[in-house]
Amino acid sequence: MNSRYRKQTLFAGLGESGQERLRLSTAVLVGCGALGSVIADSLVRAGVGTLRLIDRDFVELSNLQRQVLYDEQDVSQRLPKVIAATEKLRRINSDVHLEPHVTDFNPGNCLELIAGADVILDGTDNFETRFLINDAAVETGTPWIHAGCVGSHGQTMTIRPGVTPCFRCLMPEAPGPGTGDTCDTAGVIGPAVNIMASLQVVDALKILSGQRESISPVLRIVDVWSGSFRTLALSSLPADNCPCCHGTERLWLRGERGAQSTVLCGRNSVQLTPDVPTRVDFDQIAVRLKPLGEVRQNPFLLIFRPEDSNCELTLFRDGRVILTGTEDLTVGRSLYARYIGM
Repeated sequence: MNSRYRKQTLFAGLGESGQERLRLSTAVLVGCGALGSVIADSLVRAGVGTLRLIDRDFVELSNLQRQVLYDEQDVSQRLPKVIAATEKLRRINSDVHLEPHVTDFNPGNCLELIAGADVILDGTDNFETRFLINDAAVETGTPWIHAGCVGSHGQTMTIRPGVTPCFRCLMPEAPGPGTGDTCDTAGVIGPAVNIMASLQVVDALKILSGQRESISPVLRIVDVWSGSFRTLALSSLPADNCPCCHGTERLWLRGERGAQSTVLCGRNSVQLTPDVPTRVDFDQIAVRLKPLGEVRQNPFLLIFRPEDSNCELTLFRDGRVILTGTEDLTVGRSLYARYIGM
């Protein structure tokens, strides 16, 4: 056994056989922000065989307070998070196969992105994507591990389709706008993120080393500021009335629920996504936009700041735009149509 993992294999919960199963496993991480960067770092150091990284965003200065894989150079280069993460992770453990995907996790690509996964980890910051992960996981029978953080507290639960309650068993519908705290209103501190992500990784290691049965159907709720740690026991079986578990309802997977335009948490930004997948020619668009404002680009994205607007548009290869400077979706759609025209 590789001496890199000696201390890990000495742990009776894993051992050499568990480490070998970990080496042959595939984990999919949706979201490479606060939770995701801790998860990715931990799994790569632990020796997961393949880690598929999915994120739609780029690194900003405000990320560095809690997103542990990134630094100021990533900010200055305006790198997509999965690219910056992959570069760091390859230097940490070159034995791990990394698959970076600079893309939105959406109904059109989610089944392909999770194909072959032994576990899916939730590093997202919005309920829409979590409901989509749940639909895709139930559809394919893939375990997934949810977590979320706001302020100093967080929650996590591990979902094994057909064995434990799914996300919709507990939350049939997404909470309405303004009904709870968000990172916009309550902020978030790094220790809460680190603890919740570490709890996710523990269950991921159990799943990937072949010990699914050791995972209890519970919801863990932690507040690092008050020092409280609660464990709420859940039913050991899916809810009888859940239309996802006990039926074929996949509203998010089928695209019947979920918006093409999204306000990004804590960013004063919106994301807009074209209805039809595309492949953008940055050079062609740069020629068209340069007379209208400042244009910068790298191999992964193009940044445009119009002369007549306080907003900034970041265009990705798949046609998505993150528009910074407004949370008004109407304004976002107008600027998207005006400058990108797709």
